[in-house]
Amino acid sequence: MRWLLAILTIMLLATQYRLWVGDGSLAQVARLKRELTEQQGKNTALERQNRQLLREVRSLKEGTDGVETKARYDLGLIKDGETLFIFMDPKKKAEHSEP
Repeated sequence: MRWLLAILTIMLLATQYRLWVGDGSLAQVARLKRELTEQQGKNTALERQNRQLLREVRSLKEGTDGVETKARYDLGLIKDGETLFIFMDPKKKAEHSEP
C-alpha cells in the first residue's frame, strides 16, 4: 500500500511540474499574454505611422501641392516674388547671444 501511495504521489508531482514550471506553464502563459499585448500596441502604432506615410506618398504622387508643401517646410524654399519673414522669440534670441 505504501508503494502505491508513493507512486501516485510521484505521478501527481510529475503532472503538476509541467503546470507550474515546465513548458506551457501558467507563468509562461501569463508572460506570453503580456508580450502579446505589448506587441499589439506596437503594431497599432506602426499601422498608424504606415497610414500617415501612405497618405504622404499619395499626396506627393498625385500633384505638385504635396511636393510644394514638402519643399516649403522641409527645405525652406519660397516661390519667386514671395518674401519670407522669420519671427524670432526675443527670449530665445537672448539665450543664443549670451556666451
